[in-house]
Amino acid sequence: MLDLDLPLIAAPMAGGPSTPELVAAVARTGAGGFLAAGYLTTDAVAAQLRRADELARGRPFGINLFVVEEAPIDDAELQRFAAALEPYACEVGVELAEPRFDDDAFAAKLELVLEERPAWVSFTFGCPDAEVFAALRERDIVSAMTVTDIEEARLAADRGADVLVVQGPEAGGHRGTLRQDVWPSDTPLTDLLRDIDAIGLPMVAAGGIATRADVRRALDHGARAAQIGTALLLADEAGTNPTHRAALRSDEFDTTVVTRAFTGRPARGLANAVARLDAPAAYPQLHTMTSAFRRAAASRGRADLTHLWAGTRYREAQSGPAAEIISALVP
Repeated sequence: MLDLDLPLIAAPMAGGPSTPELVAAVARTGAGGFLAAGYLTTDAVAAQLRRADELARGRPFGINLFVVEEAPIDDAELQRFAAALEPYACEVGVELAEPRFDDDAFAAKLELVLEERPAWVSFTFGCPDAEVFAALRERDIVSAMTVTDIEEARLAADRGADVLVVQGPEAGGHRGTLRQDVWPSDTPLTDLLRDIDAIGLPMVAAGGIATRADVRRALDHGARAAQIGTALLLADEAGTNPTHRAALRSDEFDTTVVTRAFTGRPARGLANAVARLDAPAAYPQLHTMTSAFRRAAASRGRADLTHLWAGTRYREAQSGPAAEIISALVP
């Protein structure tokens, strides 16, 4: 996975931004690209894998899978939050959905990956059993695990992951913490890299990497590559919705916050009205409850109400072809 011409990897950004066109454009530069299987049907994932393979012209790429395990939630707190959110849903003309558990079709998507055999597969939110990593290795698929602290890194290594994607608190979107009820650590990325380097597995640095100097710093702290997410949200090939794109360029927002308010899992995004609400740990139930509301808000241009994932360095994001954005980041 890290035998790349360029030490850069396009982060998997579920929910729209990561497209086959973006992944292939990055792969053709000699960097690495990752599709995001999260929230898609298995058939849609299969179509994206084939489209990316067609566009990548023989260059390798990977795919990210969510590992969602059912955890206890506080139903009373979830209903309290729903009552607080209901007036906002009314503003965009939708009702909040009934919360429900959904494992994101992990078994079916894993089976697809084992059949299609992309070069790499990474996991987020949960750590698969050792048998999963062994099955991937048998098919020459390199595996990576998103980790946010040393204990998660040890678990991933013990179960057989090949690579650790070390995600710092500066990252936009969901934190890859294995426990949603524990607030993520604020240990800076460079310190995490230093600590997790002792595990002995190759590391990819993720979080707040938006300039050539950021990439260089990550490599100097032991990473073999830097993962780029927010810096690609404005790329021509990204599927970032128009409301999100406009918000990243707007003076309306001046900071990011980590919030559970949109999905029930901690995630960093632009600080709008909903992001500032106090929400319970309830993923994916809260995610399913708010999905239609968030889509409606985005479609109506209500940047104050929808999720606007962004890392701490979002002001550095540039528009243009992905290849040009990647080129500007090469150390």
